[in-house]
Amino acid sequence: MEYLTHSLIDQAEAIQIIQKLKAEKSSWQDGKKTAGSHAAKIKSNFQLDKSSNLSIELKDLIINKIISNPLLKSFTLPSLVHGVMFTRSLAGHGYGTHIDNPYMPSGRSDLSFTLFLNEPEEYKGGELCIQTINKTEEIKLSAGEMIIYPSTQLHSVAEVKDGERHVCVGWIQSYVQSNEHRNFLFGLDAGAKGLLSKHGRSDELDLIFQAYSNLLRSLGD
Repeated sequence: MEYLTHSLIDQAEAIQIIQKLKAEKSSWQDGKKTAGSHAAKIKSNFQLDKSSNLSIELKDLIINKIISNPLLKSFTLPSLVHGVMFTRSLAGHGYGTHIDNPYMPSGRSDLSFTLFLNEPEEYKGGELCIQTINKTEEIKLSAGEMIIYPSTQLHSVAEVKDGERHVCVGWIQSYVQSNEHRNFLFGLDAGAKGLLSKHGRSDELDLIFQAYSNLLRSLGD
């Protein structure tokens, strides 16, 4: 499984978002409302009402951060960032093993992301657990850091034992649906940009960029 961790927002921005979330008292809903019939049985958290003014404000901020970040754009090739929501998990809350719906009312889920909004020492438990063939990756990042991973993976959120866990989650519909093809393109793009930075433009590098662009045309939707 290929995944990417990256700092999306700085600590000051994360603190500001947390302050706004904690000040919002009336727009939190039971997370089961947005879960399917199976997932609702294993999901326990609170989610900010997507139609609230605060949710819309913060959602737009996060989407703009993602689509304007060169590394994230290269890794995800985003055609649509969607379903963005803000969640709050207290002691006893968690989310059992599940897989994200391939098609949602907001779009197709090729990639899933979790943006951690408060520091890991502020709560016990609450790791994002992503299953691979041989092991389970347990992810708990610093405030402002995010992980983007294939929506094809089974995953869960470990039970919060103490404190509060605040995250932003969402999905990305990519121009390239195949995880394998996206990874090929990401490596090619990174290598070409590295050569450009070290040695400058060349006729040979133009051919690499041409190959990348035409592969993207061929492999994309």
